[in-house]
Amino acid sequence: MTAMGTTGAAAFRGRFDGLRTRLPGARVGWVDALREASARAFEAQGFPTRRAEAWKYTDLAPVTSAAFGEPLTSVDDAPALPAAAAPRAVFVDGRFRPDLSTLGALSFAARSLGEALPALEGRLGALARPEEQPMAALNGMLFEDGLVLDIPAGTDAGVVELLSLATESERAPAFHPRHLVRLGAGATLTLIETAIGPAGRYLHNPVFEIEVAEGARMNHGRLQQEGREAFFLSTVYARVGAGGAYDNFTLNAGARIARNEIHVALTGPKAEAHMNGVQLAGDGQHADTTTALDHAAPDCASRQTYKTVLSGRSRGVFQGKIHVHQVAQKTDGYQMNQALLLSPEAEIDSKPQLEIYADDVKCSHGATVGELDAEQLFFLRSRGIPEAQAKAILVEAFLTEAVEAVADEAIRGALSGAVAGWWQRQGVAGGIEVA
Repeated sequence: MTAMGTTGAAAFRGRFDGLRTRLPGARVGWVDALREASARAFEAQGFPTRRAEAWKYTDLAPVTSAAFGEPLTSVDDAPALPAAAAPRAVFVDGRFRPDLSTLGALSFAARSLGEALPALEGRLGALARPEEQPMAALNGMLFEDGLVLDIPAGTDAGVVELLSLATESERAPAFHPRHLVRLGAGATLTLIETAIGPAGRYLHNPVFEIEVAEGARMNHGRLQQEGREAFFLSTVYARVGAGGAYDNFTLNAGARIARNEIHVALTGPKAEAHMNGVQLAGDGQHADTTTALDHAAPDCASRQTYKTVLSGRSRGVFQGKIHVHQVAQKTDGYQMNQALLLSPEAEIDSKPQLEIYADDVKCSHGATVGELDAEQLFFLRSRGIPEAQAKAILVEAFLTEAVEAVADEAIRGALSGAVAGWWQRQGVAGGIEVA
């Protein structure tokens, strides 16, 4: 265990030294080696600072100055859960809760990482790059549990929910779940991931490793609604084979500091990636979306549309890079990010990037920043619509392009409810509070 009051990278390294013989997979050679390599990578990098180009716009000082403890959630704790619309895996403070989960009816393998770990050699850590992403290194050092899904070739797996809950605690817990998803050739899966928690401080640092085989398709809906004092630092790695598709939609609406970092590699011809999202940040919140799209095969297509709405004294970040390898001829890549500022104190930083080494490609990117259109607002007000409702209508219209890009009906429905909840939390019934 770490000393009371110890903070920053030293605290997490000390926690690892104290727990290494009790962590899942301890004394299993390849697991120990993976953890040690991650620990060395984290020790070499530490928590990222704004001097690192990839973290130029996001300051983790509130994270590094806070003291975190080990989660102490008991199986006797039974938090209230929202109604389940599909088979669900529940994690409380990063640990799988079979008593709250409903995976028994699934026709394919769905296991906790703790249970599946002995069989994951060569797979766990295959996509992650801890030497480049320090939060992935921290996760690789301290992961305890996670969800492992294996969808057999040709299987339509339907919808599966992944629900992550944080609990009230004076210890400010930090947890680092590791989730692995693999789709066989021609398989399909819709995964709806929801993260929610209490008002207090905690750190949720999940890592996903997703493999989409030839001709398979995964729809991945991510609804981040952590507590307002929480820190959510997420890293997703996805690899898509020939003719496969990975469709990711992320709603970022909670946490004091939230960063969604998504790395997708298109490794076979005619693979596709759709990466879309909405960031909603209120006073005192910081929301960061960072994407890296790697076109490593010919005839692949990618689409990215991200919308950010900021109110009060909030800050948003979008960084998106499309990397086209020389072999990736006939690449078709598109990226757009737009921000709507509802307050003069809100701030957005945008950094789209194209890195192209092929000569037969079609790639474009763009960025816009603006405020609510005064003429449109006047038009609605002149028709008797109250100001708060008129502003809400305009914001909803702004978000439409990103939402309509969500092909999966289940994800689109969950998204609509989450956006409505964010509006209500801004303090104006039926609308958005604008400074």
